[in-house]
Amino acid sequence: MSTSNPRLATKYSDEIAPEMQKGFGYKNVMQVPKVEKIVINLGVGDAVQNSKLVDSAAEDLGVITGQKPVIRRAKKAISNFKVREGMPIGCTVTLRGAKMYEFLDRFISLAVPRVRDFRGLPVKGFDGRGNYNLGIKEQTIFPEIEYDKIDKVRGMNLTIVTTAKTDEEAFALLQNFGIPFVKKKANN
Repeated sequence: MSTSNPRLATKYSDEIAPEMQKGFGYKNVMQVPKVEKIVINLGVGDAVQNSKLVDSAAEDLGVITGQKPVIRRAKKAISNFKVREGMPIGCTVTLRGAKMYEFLDRFISLAVPRVRDFRGLPVKGFDGRGNYNLGIKEQTIFPEIEYDKIDKVRGMNLTIVTTAKTDEEAFALLQNFGIPFVKKKANN
């Protein structure tokens, strides 16, 4: 891994932070919101019949993020879904620091443009506390995934956790990073 600062980390410190400090009237640079971590969850519902599917999903997630995923296990048994306590049911990765900025850069510039019929990411994914949640329908939008080698198309959940106190601050931060949100229609 290179020792240089990721492109988006440099953009944040040089452009985004000073702009947001002026725009929102922060008295201190430390008040400016920043991206804290990115959490990617991949649930594997089919793992009830075949627990090997979790391993292939974890392998895909590891290739996408560059970090080894943690296998998540069922906390309690649910008989309707044939799930027993302790069964592997998904995997998750938490990215921080340089890996987080590099993943965010690849997500914005490479993966999002590959989404079919793309009209922008939904604005309603903010949770009220400055975090952004997004569902991805298929892992094939990431260029690291070879379409011939996947066993099944899977969706995943991506959460961008920020230090912003409000959704407006988080929206401005993520928009400055270059995340393409849906354009609001003007009422005529």
